[in-house]
Amino acid sequence: MIALMPDRCNLMLRLEGVRKAFKDQVAVDDVSLDVEAGQVVAIIGPSGSGKSTLLRCINLLEIPDRGRITVEGQPTDAKGGVSTKELMKLRRKVGMVFQSFNLFPHMTVLRNISLPQERVLGRSRAQADARSMALLAQVGLTVKADSHPSQCSGGQQQRVAIARALALDPKIMLFDEPTSALDPELGLEVLAVMRQLADQGMTMIVVTHEIHFAADVADRLIVMADGRIIEQGDPKSVINNPQVDRTRTFLSAIRDR
Repeated sequence: MIALMPDRCNLMLRLEGVRKAFKDQVAVDDVSLDVEAGQVVAIIGPSGSGKSTLLRCINLLEIPDRGRITVEGQPTDAKGGVSTKELMKLRRKVGMVFQSFNLFPHMTVLRNISLPQERVLGRSRAQADARSMALLAQVGLTVKADSHPSQCSGGQQQRVAIARALALDPKIMLFDEPTSALDPELGLEVLAVMRQLADQGMTMIVVTHEIHFAADVADRLIVMADGRIIEQGDPKSVINNPQVDRTRTFLSAIRDR
């Protein structure tokens, strides 16, 4: 197991007035948020509430129209544009796991994890493979090192995607509905790995529909609607005693499924 040493006194991420629109549709509307090192923040909300767009703004897959994003004290002001150097520096600090696995189908699991290390971090193939095997052990998939993605289940592919993101030694991990494309049983495999990362002190922001995971693992639960944060707080308090009507309606809809 790879130990991660959290320092909860440090501010890892700060968003200040982040806004993102697509033509006339505002997806993220004036969102401000602080995340401490080692903290797990879960984000829930109805479809179209801006959750995924917010994650994509954090690692600059989408460039915000307005606002500032600061990672480990290094700010990026969207209004001034973002240089390629800034972009690459930030993305090395912020790993992301998507709903779809985005693995290279023609490469083995090992190469999927090792190649980004060689290209981005300049590690030798031997160094990258050693790191990859350690991470595959962490996610329980050493036996799949020489397999191709098509020879892995959906849950296994998502665990490989997590290992690939971790291989670049990020400071923050973003998860965008990582179990939404999986059967419940396979989703549990992925959630178990995420719980392990949380226990090790990885800073995580998780967009999820898994309410039990949010209640048990997250330090804070954020509810979004119409591109804004409408409620946040201790996960169990928000889930069991929501203060906003929109939150109550959303949670009731989830429970009634």
